[in-house]
Amino acid sequence: MRVAVVFFAGAKRDKVHDLARGVADSLERQGHAVTLIDGDQSRDAKLTVYDYLVLGTSVTSLFRGRIDSRIGEFLAQAGNLLGKKSFAFVANAPFGAQRGLSRLMDLMEREGIFLRFSEILRSREEADQVVRRLKIER
Repeated sequence: MRVAVVFFAGAKRDKVHDLARGVADSLERQGHAVTLIDGDQSRDAKLTVYDYLVLGTSVTSLFRGRIDSRIGEFLAQAGNLLGKKSFAFVANAPFGAQRGLSRLMDLMEREGIFLRFSEILRSREEADQVVRRLKIER
């Protein structure tokens, strides 16, 4: 199955990239064809050709749980996403991570993406464990 792992790192670039890389590596070990896409730099990426989407980010404000507003713009321009199955994750933060995850999920659902799973990830090892539970069929 073709899987796109799209991440929007913002100020926490190293952490979010590491989590996205952990998700991608785990999916590759399961036999999927994975493409890692940096949403901050690849504004014109088309996601129509992928069977499964993984979107990850970090919160941009400590208490309010805001996420990067460019995520919505990216999804709107990424092609036909209606009915695509997906997984959403947010990098762990002391405050606001749950609210940020909720906002990410809302953006994805507005584009017609079918959310199968969501998680707040703390480490690359936790990302690996979560992906094992996804049960993505080929």
